[in-house]
Amino acid sequence: MPTGCGKTICFASVIEHEIQDGSRALVLAHRGELLTQAAEKLRDACGIESALKKAGSSSLGSCFPVTVGSVQSLGRVERLSRFPEDYFKTIVVDEAHHALSDTYQRVLGHFPEANVLGVTATPDRGDKKKLSEYFDSEAYDYPMSRAVRENYLVPIRAQMIPLQLDIKDVGISSGDYAAGEIGSALEPYLEQIAREMVHYCQGRKTVVFLPLIQTSRRFCHILNEAGLRACEVNGESRDRAEILAAFEKGDYDVLCNSMLLTEGWDCPAVDCVVVLRPTKIRSLYQQMVGRGMRLSPETGKDHLLLLDFLWLTEQHDLCRPSSLVSPDENIAEKLDVLLAADDRQHDLIEAEQQAERQILEERESALALQLASMRGRKRRQVDPLQYALSIAAEDLVNYVPIYPWEKGRPTQKQLEFLERRGISSGAVTCAGQANMMIDRLIRRQEEGLSTPRQINCLEKYGYRQVGTWSFDAASREITRLANHGWQLPAGFNPEEDRL
Repeated sequence: MPTGCGKTICFASVIEHEIQDGSRALVLAHRGELLTQAAEKLRDACGIESALKKAGSSSLGSCFPVTVGSVQSLGRVERLSRFPEDYFKTIVVDEAHHALSDTYQRVLGHFPEANVLGVTATPDRGDKKKLSEYFDSEAYDYPMSRAVRENYLVPIRAQMIPLQLDIKDVGISSGDYAAGEIGSALEPYLEQIAREMVHYCQGRKTVVFLPLIQTSRRFCHILNEAGLRACEVNGESRDRAEILAAFEKGDYDVLCNSMLLTEGWDCPAVDCVVVLRPTKIRSLYQQMVGRGMRLSPETGKDHLLLLDFLWLTEQHDLCRPSSLVSPDENIAEKLDVLLAADDRQHDLIEAEQQAERQILEERESALALQLASMRGRKRRQVDPLQYALSIAAEDLVNYVPIYPWEKGRPTQKQLEFLERRGISSGAVTCAGQANMMIDRLIRRQEEGLSTPRQINCLEKYGYRQVGTWSFDAASREITRLANHGWQLPAGFNPEEDRL
């Protein structure tokens, strides 16, 4: 679930259910702010007090059923070994995209029988490893676009700044642009960026993400000279809490930070985010922008302004605003072109929908040719791809299995179900595809839509878009065909008419 949509409340509720039998639960996180948030939500939402496990404190033998633990502390062999392997029945990993790291795996491996729930706003990892290497399945996914439509997050207006920042020569370190080289590349542009921010950020509560502490400090000074009330925090700031409190109170307009505030910090009033740390890692980009998407009715906030720049790079995987809403590379590329076409602010969801419409129109002709070739096959059962194309199910057409159970062989029960519904089981490649196909068949039946056999029958006679017909409409047309001796009348065009 995206930042601000209640992951902590959700897992607190799960824990409340899990410990009813008297068992213990562990919440595992890597930052103090996340531990504090979890403990507060458990107490405020569910009335559950928790023991804290981090440097200088211990939860072993505590009377509290829930432990909120630092992975750095719990991951130390001498501390971890004190816990019996069955000590926790349930483990929740907050910011679960970190769960594949050695320290997390050491802790999780020590409790082999525990039920593990991972929660994250950003399931992508910079090293391209998939969370399916550890987790068995995806329990729930709540896309950012849906959260915006359902008013749990504010819309994003993306403003592309036509300031061409040259990072073509910046090297790659640990899978992302090297922070040190990014900082050096930014230096010549800081004054100009500050002038642009004076234009766009007046009257807004703005957070700026920069690659280095020294760059963050210098940019803060430049912003103050330009007339914006700016402050700065970093990992070395001893007065970090005081500065953040002053910013939230309104003593400052702009908060500069060198990648400190990507996780575990919330200030709902933030309504402008400036990304001056170009990245190839989608999860990092989403975390930065997510700092400004929370609702704040008391301030009258109705959208987030995202300022993004035309970074010049030869890399093709640089994250841009399109990375927030579209996992489809073709749609994202089309969206980038739309956003850069003029200097207007674009509602990101509306622009993504426009890009998707254009891509779907382009795909339609190619898919039509593929479908036409498949219709020529003489078979009673429908090929899974043919069926997916007939009902315009893009998710079925482009399905790729992720989790281990999805990649396994289809079960006999799945194959028999598909055969009964008219789908050729011989072309079903894996259990995940079978499961998705079965779900779609059941849903279409509940909605009273045409069946695979009806679609197959009518498409052989040249009818089109039968997948959008109701079951009754398809039945009536098949009955009329039968009454005509299974022959189409002369001059009858099934693409436009019905009998």
